[in-house]
Order: sequence, then C-alpha cells, then structure tokens
Amino acid sequence: MASDSKEEVPLSADSAEALGAAEESRFSAKKIVLFVLLPLAVIGGALAGAYKMGYLDKVLPGHEVDCSTVKEGDEDYAGCIEKLAKAPEGPGTFIDVPPIVVNLSTTGRQPRFLQIKLKVELESPADQKPFEAVMPRVVDQFQTFLRELRVDDLNGSAGLYRMKIELLNRVRAATPDVKVRDVLFQEMLVQ
Repeated sequence: MASDSKEEVPLSADSAEALGAAEESRFSAKKIVLFVLLPLAVIGGALAGAYKMGYLDKVLPGHEVDCSTVKEGDEDYAGCIEKLAKAPEGPGTFIDVPPIVVNLSTTGRQPRFLQIKLKVELESPADQKPFEAVMPRVVDQFQTFLRELRVDDLNGSAGLYRMKIELLNRVRAATPDVKVRDVLFQEMLVQ
C-alpha cells in the first residue's frame, strides 16, 4: 500500500541556511517595497498633483504672478500695483493709438458707449515702424476686448487696472516682435 503522506527529508545544514537566507531576503524585499517605495510613490503622486493644480506655484523658483488675474483684496494685489507703477529705466517711445469708440455690453435698452484715447509706450525708437505697421491689428484687439466690457467693469481703480493689464496683454499678443512697455490712458469717457 502506498502512503499518501509526504515524507520529510532532513535538510542538510547548508540547505537550511540557504532556505533561511532566501526567505529572509524575500522578507526584506517586501519591507523595502512596503516601507520605502510605496511611501515615495504616494508622496511623488501628491507632489505631482499639487504641481498640476498650481498649489506649488508660489514656492517654486521663477514663479511670477499673472497680474491680469489678480483682483483687489488678493494677497498679490499690492505687488502687482507696485510692479505696474514702477517706471522702466530711460524714456521709451510713445505712439498714439487712434481714438476708439465702442458700444459697451448692456442688459438695458439704452446703449452705453466708451470713448478712449490711448498711448502705447515702446522700448526703443527702432520699434516704432514695426508697431505702426501692425496698428490695425492692435486697434482690432482693443475693440474686441472693449466691446465685451460692462459699465460695472470700469468702476473704481481696480477695474481700470484690470482693463490696463488686459490691453497691455493684447497689444503684446498683437505685436510679438515689438517690446511694449505700457499702455497709457489719455482720455476715457463713458456715456
């Protein structure tokens, strides 16, 4: 009759050590994965998510605040006002933008108009001819933006500041080869 039970074969001392070392190394590999690699992966994922959502923007080197999105009362508001007020070194070249008259966006029946005269400050006199060559594009960019404004958007210094930043961004987008320093209000009338 055959016996269904397994016979245990005695292990030699060398075999027992090798088996013990193999189990120990397997156990230490599990420890490394569990206590080192897994936490590193979790921390790395959390940092990647925080970076993607913009939570790390203020602590990373080279971060610059986008002043066009800053509103009055935000913590970066004072810094943006200071940056805007800081005059660049040396005089630039000032170019008149043709006067612009646009309908403002309203919900009422009575139309509201904005009449505005602007100057654009360029970095150097050499930029004047290239800028004048694309002046129609600049005026188009300005009109497109100004037509979407409501009277409430123009209230207070914060509203004018946001409008100035937006106009500056639009003139820079319309003239990428020209260094534009600033957009200056000459006259503004809301009717």
